[in-house]
Amino acid sequence: DDEEDVNSMEKVMLEYAAMDRDLNNYIRALEETVNQVKREKPENIPDLENLVQEKLTAIESNNSDSDLQRNEKYMYFMDQLKEMKKQYNGNETIEQIDEDIAVTRSQMNFICPITQMEMRRPVRNKVCGHVYEEEAILEIIQSRKQKKKKVRCPKMGCSHVDVRGSDLVPDEALKRVIDSQNKQ
Repeated sequence: DDEEDVNSMEKVMLEYAAMDRDLNNYIRALEETVNQVKREKPENIPDLENLVQEKLTAIESNNSDSDLQRNEKYMYFMDQLKEMKKQYNGNETIEQIDEDIAVTRSQMNFICPITQMEMRRPVRNKVCGHVYEEEAILEIIQSRKQKKKKVRCPKMGCSHVDVRGSDLVPDEALKRVIDSQNKQ
């Protein structure tokens, strides 16, 4: 029964990942269309709905199911699940989960959206769920604060426009994953 619950939770997380990807694709298509119209400044405003749809179709043609398993929240869920199972059944089923996660982990993105380098001290934004290198995001928050400006989440396609230091929490699970990946 617990196994069924876990499987249905995993299914829900994959559905969430698909919706998240679809939303980000749509936002990206919309932003690209707006930027294109701004750049080209056509005399007559084109059919924006069609333009967005064309861009969306092009973006979606690159979708694959493995994208879903690389979704940050899905990965986080799988890590939490692994931790929970570790506490409950010693180490028996962990190898199996480890294998499932290992494949996905090897493809998981450990790159900070700000520094474009592998994160050493990842912090997760409690509001939007994105992860950044602690020092980099705090530096941005500090410099924008001096200019009395808000900080937009640096993850492309994210609509969160007010990142605060108080919203950031150390992502210990991701840090462990990165550390163990680097040991191999």
